[in-house]
Amino acid sequence: MNPTRKKLAPDPLLRAAAEAQLAKAPQTDGRAATGLLHELQVHQIELEMQNEALRAKQSEIEESRDRYIDLYEFAPLGYLTLSLDGMIEELNLSAVTLLAQVRNELLQRRFTNLVVPEDQSRWAELFLRLKNGDDKDRVELSLQRGDGTVLPVRLEGEKRPGGNGAAQIRIALSDLTSYKAAEEQIHDLAYTDLLTGLANRRKLIIRMQQAISAGEDQQHSCALMMLDLDNFKNLNDSLGHEQGDVVLQGFAKRLSAAARDGDTVARLGADEFAVLLDPLSPDPQQALRQVESLASKMLAALEPPYQLAGSTISCSASIGITFFGEQHEEPLEPLKRAELAMYQAKSAGRNTLRFFEPQMQAAVDARVLLEEALHEAIQKQQFTLYYQAQVSDSEGIVGAEALLRWLDPRRGMVWPAEFITLAEETGLILPIGAWVLEAACQQLALWASQPAMAQLSIAVNVSARQFRESNFVEQVLATLQRTHANPQRLKLELTESVLVANAEEVIVKMNALKAMGIGFAIDDFGTGYSSLSYLKRLPLERLKIDQGFVRNILTDADDAAISRAVIAMATSMGLGVIAEGVETEAQREFLASLGCHTYQGYLFNRPLPPEKFEALAQRLGRGAAAP
Repeated sequence: MNPTRKKLAPDPLLRAAAEAQLAKAPQTDGRAATGLLHELQVHQIELEMQNEALRAKQSEIEESRDRYIDLYEFAPLGYLTLSLDGMIEELNLSAVTLLAQVRNELLQRRFTNLVVPEDQSRWAELFLRLKNGDDKDRVELSLQRGDGTVLPVRLEGEKRPGGNGAAQIRIALSDLTSYKAAEEQIHDLAYTDLLTGLANRRKLIIRMQQAISAGEDQQHSCALMMLDLDNFKNLNDSLGHEQGDVVLQGFAKRLSAAARDGDTVARLGADEFAVLLDPLSPDPQQALRQVESLASKMLAALEPPYQLAGSTISCSASIGITFFGEQHEEPLEPLKRAELAMYQAKSAGRNTLRFFEPQMQAAVDARVLLEEALHEAIQKQQFTLYYQAQVSDSEGIVGAEALLRWLDPRRGMVWPAEFITLAEETGLILPIGAWVLEAACQQLALWASQPAMAQLSIAVNVSARQFRESNFVEQVLATLQRTHANPQRLKLELTESVLVANAEEVIVKMNALKAMGIGFAIDDFGTGYSSLSYLKRLPLERLKIDQGFVRNILTDADDAAISRAVIAMATSMGLGVIAEGVETEAQREFLASLGCHTYQGYLFNRPLPPEKFEALAQRLGRGAAAP
C-alpha cells in the first residue's frame, strides 16, 4: 500500500498569539504585532518548503517502487520464490512468459513438476544443496512449458530469509534457446563442409572412432569408401573455380542420394570424398556383396554428365574401399588403406572401384566376370536342361525334374550353385527362368508324341523373384500356348520363401494356374518358413523333403523325425510327398517305412541330357524303376 501523504501545518499556539496581538493592536505596539506576523509568515514558508520536500521524497519513493516492480516483473530473467518444500509462492511475469502458463496455475504448484523427467535427479540434487544453506548454485536443465514445448534453461538459486521470517529459495531462470541454437551452429561450422553441407574430415574421424569402438564390443565390421573425381583438376582449370564448385555440390548430392540412411558421407577436401558404411552384415561374404552393390550404385549415380552454363561436362569417380572395425586401430589407418585402393582404381582406368584386400578384390573381379558371362550366356543361349527321374514304388518313372546347366565355352560345365545366387541378385534370373520354362514346355510337347514319354510330367523350379512378377501367370499361359505343351504335365516347384511376402497374391496366382491343370509342389520343404494357415489354402499336389534331411536320415534322429513329420502332415492334408537326394537302397526303404513312396536321387539316375534320359525311360517304360 502507498503511505498517506501529510502536509505540515503552522504552530497553533504561535498563530493564536499572533492573532491576539493583532486584536489588541490599538493598545499595543504595532511594531511588535508586525514582527509576530512576519515570523508567522516565515514559519509558514518553511513549513511549505518542508511539505514540498516531503512530497518530492514520497514521489521518489513511489517511482523507485514502480521501477523495482517493473524491473522484477519484466526482467529478462524469470524469478521464482519457492518454499522449503518446493512449492512456488511467487514468480514474475518473465517466469510466467517463459513457462507459457497462467500465473495462478503456477502458484502453489511444485516446481519439480515442471522439470522434464530426464533432469529430475539433477534438480533434486540442486534443491537439496540450496535447502541446506549452501552458497549460490546453478545447473542447466529443461522445463516443460504449458504449450507442450521444452525450454532449456540455466537455473541459479540461493536460500534467503522471507518477509514473514521463514526461509525461502529464490531461483532465476535464463532462457538458453538462443544459446543452444548458437552452440549447434558453432558445432555445425566445426564439423560440416561449408561448400557441400556434408560432414568434414573431423566429423568423419569421430564417426570412425565410434564405429571402431562399437565393432570391438559387438564384433562387427564397417567399410570406408574413398572417392576422388577423375580429372577434376583439368575441369576446374578450364571452367573456373565457380563452375568447379557447382560440380562438387552436384557430386555431393548424388553421393548422398546413393548412400544408405545412417551412412556418413563426408568431403575430405578439394575433390576427395568418403563414405562410412556402418553397420554391415556380420557375414563377411554378405558384407562384401553389400559394399560392392553400394559402390556400383554410386558409380552409376555419379556417371551422368553435369549441365553447366549451357555445356555438358562428364566427371566420373574412382573408389577405393577397405573394411575395418573388427580390431582396434586408429582411424587414420583405414583412411590410408582406402586411399591406396582408390589410387589402384585410378591406375586401373578410372570410373571403377578397388578393394584394399587382395582376396576380396579377386572375389569381386570374379563376380564381375561371372555376371558378364551370364549376360553373354543368355544372349547366346548357352543353357541346357538335364533331367532327373522321379520314381514311384508302384509306378516306376512318373516324371522328371528339369535341372539347369550352363555350358560355358571357356569354363565348361557351370553348376547352378555357382551362378543362381548371382542371377537372383542381379535380376538375370528372370530371363533365365523364362528360358527354362520355355525349354521344359518344348520338351513336354516333344515327349507327347513318344509313347514311352507321353505320360511323364516335368517339374520346373520357379524362383521367388520370378513368381512375384506381376505378369507371371500370363507368361506361363503364353508359354504353354506357344509350345502346345499339356499343362497337366507341367509341375511348378516353389520354395517356402515365396510365401514370406504377400501370401494372398501367391494363392491367387496359384489358383489361376491350377485352373489350367498345372500342378504345384513346395520344394525343399522344412528348410524355410511356412505358415500352416496359408499352406492348407494352397492348391498343392505334393511336398518335397529336402535332401539335407534325407542325407543323414539313417544316422541323425532329428533328420528322421523331421522327415517323419513332413510325411505325416502331407498325408493328413491329402498331399503327395517325394524325397529328393535318395542315394542308397537303405534310405529308400526307410522312407517307404515312413509312408513316402516317391523318390528322386542318384540311386535311380544322375541328371541326364534329354536324349540320354529318353533312352532310359524308353528302355524301362512307365512302371519300371530306374536303376
